[in-house]
Amino acid sequence: MRKLINFVLFQLGWFACILGAAHGYVTAAVLFCAAVATFHVWQSHNRIQESVLLLKIGVLGIAADTLLLHTGSLIFESKGLLPGLSPIWMWSLWIILGCTLNESMSWLKGRFVLAAVLGAIAGPLSYFAGVKLGAAQWGDETQAIVLLGIIWAIAMPLLFWWAGKVPANKPPLSIQ
Repeated sequence: MRKLINFVLFQLGWFACILGAAHGYVTAAVLFCAAVATFHVWQSHNRIQESVLLLKIGVLGIAADTLLLHTGSLIFESKGLLPGLSPIWMWSLWIILGCTLNESMSWLKGRFVLAAVLGAIAGPLSYFAGVKLGAAQWGDETQAIVLLGIIWAIAMPLLFWWAGKVPANKPPLSIQ
């Protein structure tokens, strides 16, 4: 049940960010994702390690999406908090993705080649969906798809390697 809840919260956060960016509700989307991340860390048995993991993922996401912005590959509909950086709702997406690594996507832990292949496919598809829903526009679409494929083929194994350093959550012992 825990993994299902994690998956649903991620999906809700993804749609909140994409539709929020497309329709001017970025603050609400970011607050929802902050609540999801806070809940995730709170229910974790390894709060400090899980928090550090999410922080590292957030920094990686800022770097990756800022690269896409500066290469002219992607144009975000909402401006970033700081000039020259990707928008905060994108940061939120990376962080809530991090919430899935030791939960609903834990089946990919240690499967680095599969994570790279899925990243190279699903990463660009996620951005493609975001563009179609109005959260961003392509600058140079071909360049963007190639860069996204490379970024996500590298990022997914790295994320799971980082997540592998956080001990798995164990369900509470039941008294019989």
